[in-house]
Amino acid sequence: MNPYLIFFLAWLVPGLGHLLQKKTVKALVFFSGILALLAMGLLMKGKFYDTTVLHPLLLLGFLGDLGNGIFFILLQINHWAGGDIKAVTFHYGTAYLAAAGLLNYLVALNAFDLAKGRKK
Repeated sequence: MNPYLIFFLAWLVPGLGHLLQKKTVKALVFFSGILALLAMGLLMKGKFYDTTVLHPLLLLGFLGDLGNGIFFILLQINHWAGGDIKAVTFHYGTAYLAAAGLLNYLVALNAFDLAKGRKK
């Protein structure tokens, strides 16, 4: 299978790139770990970064959130990651959401490397 397609699918759904390469245990661990980070971020009332203010650090946070793939799209459409600035855990939740996306980028890159034959 095309490594670039593997990368895209792995970005879109965490763990899918590994599942397509018959690395089922890794796929389940990656999917559940990233989903758990997302769920904890939402439970802590975190929010996704937006691009209304073009500040470099906020843009980096947005790119981290974008790494969540289909979950980013679904949560944005349904307005479920709006956050609550009054919550004590707001900043932690926001960091968890961005961390989930950044972790998914690493997982997708690992799937890409597996597809290219650079890793086993």
